[in-house]
Amino acid sequence: MSSAADYNMSVGYAPNGIVVPPWLNKGDNAWQMIAATLVGLQSMPGLVILYGSIVKKKWAVNSAFMALYAFAAVWLCWVTWGYNMSFGHQLVPFWGKARPALGQQFLLMQAVLPESTHFFKDGSQETAWINPNYPMASMVYFQCVFAAITLILLAGSLLGRMNIRAWMIFVPLWLTFSYTIGAFSLWGGGFLFQWGVMDYSGGYVIHLSSGIAGFTAAYWVGPRSTKDRERFPPNNVLLMLTGAGILWMGWAGFNGGDPYSANVDASIAVLNTNICAATSLLVWTCLDVIFFKKPSVIGAVQGMITGLVCITPGAGLVQGWAAIVMGILSGSIPWFTMMVVHKRSRLLMHVDDTLGVFHTHAVAGFLGGATTGLFAEPTLCGLFVPVTNSRGAFYGGNGGMQFLKQVAGALFIIGWNVIVTSIICLVVRLIVPLRMPEEELAIGDDAVHGEEAYALWGDGEKYDSSKHGWYSDNETNLQARNKAPSGVTQNV
Repeated sequence: MSSAADYNMSVGYAPNGIVVPPWLNKGDNAWQMIAATLVGLQSMPGLVILYGSIVKKKWAVNSAFMALYAFAAVWLCWVTWGYNMSFGHQLVPFWGKARPALGQQFLLMQAVLPESTHFFKDGSQETAWINPNYPMASMVYFQCVFAAITLILLAGSLLGRMNIRAWMIFVPLWLTFSYTIGAFSLWGGGFLFQWGVMDYSGGYVIHLSSGIAGFTAAYWVGPRSTKDRERFPPNNVLLMLTGAGILWMGWAGFNGGDPYSANVDASIAVLNTNICAATSLLVWTCLDVIFFKKPSVIGAVQGMITGLVCITPGAGLVQGWAAIVMGILSGSIPWFTMMVVHKRSRLLMHVDDTLGVFHTHAVAGFLGGATTGLFAEPTLCGLFVPVTNSRGAFYGGNGGMQFLKQVAGALFIIGWNVIVTSIICLVVRLIVPLRMPEEELAIGDDAVHGEEAYALWGDGEKYDSSKHGWYSDNETNLQARNKAPSGVTQNV
């Protein structure tokens, strides 16, 4: 006879009922949660480690904490109002209605994007709404980590000087009034979605918006201290590579999860992601060797990122050869804008974009969206895009119009983020200063958090007997050994 414990364990495998409803596909549900977790790992700990190690030592704690705070803050905002503003019922053509995503009745129902039904011009249905075979809870989780990483990427423009209190206010405001607009417009069934603008996994929603918003916010916050702008070496290159590696591998979930199913298009997306990233890294490195005579590790990481960003709008929509072409472009054009154009532009030199997010995300994101409009393959488009007969310009037909749609969609995201980010910064400035005071800028983590990343002397700090003690470690150990009783050995 089966025990009560055996019966309770078997409930999870019941073919019907609340736990395993008929519409649930366990494979799709498992992949969607794994993909979401991979994207979450890109932020926590991936970008936390990357930010904490790529900056000057005195800003390691502050940079890592800005990423950590954003990741946590987005979660609460997302389930309270953000999800339905991005993927719920329409309020206006670019924004959904705010409502919580917390009740079990909502979270246990089959996932659906209610405004994603696409209609022909005569009003007849062209494609049905997006209705994956897993619960709404999985969809809310998956989309939340995308929102979180967008704010963290934006923070890369502001490291080393933004007032942490201002950042704490900025995060929920920007999520509410900027991110949700782009997400609903392009993914949730808004006007750009209905028009057929392609953004497979966030080249516009995440990367273009974070790059433009980061650059805009950097303008309003102001620059780092003069000393930091002149010299800002990474405090741990090997740890930076660890964070970069987590970011790269996590992109399998980033692009592989967006078909909302463990289907063949997800496989194409993951493969193309790695092809483009590898190509871009190699091209960037070759350019460094040709023009600067040395391969730069930081440059290689930048090239990796631009490749990942560029492929994102079309990961499951282009063929492998196109991913290579996109990698060549993403490894060279952002390199050119960062290394050449930046130094010749008065505006770019004036705005202190700490990690060059404008180049690695805005330029690469726009490039990816535009090249998707060129190389999107008709058969692959049919697996994902709601507008039938969609294709890139390279494949003729209406492809030329698709390229123009891609450019127009990018211009909307750019314009909205410049305006809204500026308004948010001006509002926050009325409450708290956007930039740290000069005394905190001079000291860094110890002044801002009362903590330091490493138990080491500060940059350029000389030995101070009143602060560090009269004896060095070797002298202290030698005296301890001399004072030890006969027959007792001290561990030195």
